[in-house]
Amino acid sequence: QVQLVESGGGLAQAGGSLRLSCAASGRAISSDAMGWFRQAPGKEREFVSAISPSGVNTKYADSVKGRFTISRDNAKNTVYLQMNSLTPADTAVYYCATTRSVLASTWTRAGIYAYWGQGTQVTVSS
Repeated sequence: QVQLVESGGGLAQAGGSLRLSCAASGRAISSDAMGWFRQAPGKEREFVSAISPSGVNTKYADSVKGRFTISRDNAKNTVYLQMNSLTPADTAVYYCATTRSVLASTWTRAGIYAYWGQGTQVTVSS
């Protein structure tokens, strides 16, 4: 079993940056693809980004492409989400999750992720 803890959320101004971290414990996540999702009030959880076990392959939602960067450090059992050029539309609770699926085409689907963190709030003011 894997426990995931997100951190790094908070309040940012539009145009600003935040870096989210997702620390895993319980076992190594070096064989897992990792994903970030977000959920805004009154909206469904949506895919943000995902990264392959090695970190070579990444995937982004169109809404964050060019602004967000996902990365991982398997030695630290941690995944990161660097968020730049933030807008109020990025306001949401951000969750990280693990999946054993290595098919990038599946990474947008929340149902394939086995373990989830509790989330970290990101609020962007205009």
